[in-house]
Amino acid sequence: MALTREQMAQRVAQELKDGFYVNLGIGIPTLVANYVPEGIDVMLQSENGLLGMGRFPTEEEVDPDMINAGKQTVTARPGAAIFDSAESFAMIRGGHVDLTVLGAFEVDQEGNIASWMVPGKLIKGMGGAMDLVAGAENIICTMTHASKHGESKLLEKCSLPLTGAGCINRVLTDLAYLEIENGAFILKERAPGVSVEEIVEKTAGKLIVPDHVPEMSFD
Repeated sequence: MALTREQMAQRVAQELKDGFYVNLGIGIPTLVANYVPEGIDVMLQSENGLLGMGRFPTEEEVDPDMINAGKQTVTARPGAAIFDSAESFAMIRGGHVDLTVLGAFEVDQEGNIASWMVPGKLIKGMGGAMDLVAGAENIICTMTHASKHGESKLLEKCSLPLTGAGCINRVLTDLAYLEIENGAFILKERAPGVSVEEIVEKTAGKLIVPDHVPEMSFD
């Protein structure tokens, strides 16, 4: 079975380390805020100017003025700071974010990412993704392994306009967790019940498959 959006967020949350400053992009990455492991202290950053983002609010906690970069209502944890977007991007461009989690349309075996534009379709703008992939060395990309038509999104070479070049080193899809090294995807884990054969079939880029590929585990 492919991972749900919530399970993908849970798996990403396993990569959080105590003391990390983490930027969560729009979509699946925002859900990571709900799954921060107990016993570790991380500061979640939203590029519109919130450092110390908490979990999503209950109906009673909703504050329409407290939103993330995707315009979703959020909470702020104790010790949070609110500032303007220019200061937020200075933090990102200055390399002060320990981990960035963002979505993508395509990723290729060279670590290139396309996440902001599909030619011919209406777009709101490039957003902050270009700054994030340029300013962070530790990036996890979350995405579906294939399109709704079954076409692979893990490619030999991206076909869409790039957001960044050679910047992605880890990819979590609904089927697998992979790392990118030396021009290839390396299969590290597979979703529970998903076969290696299915992952191979749906990966268009160069894929290295170790002798043993463990299933992901969720506590």
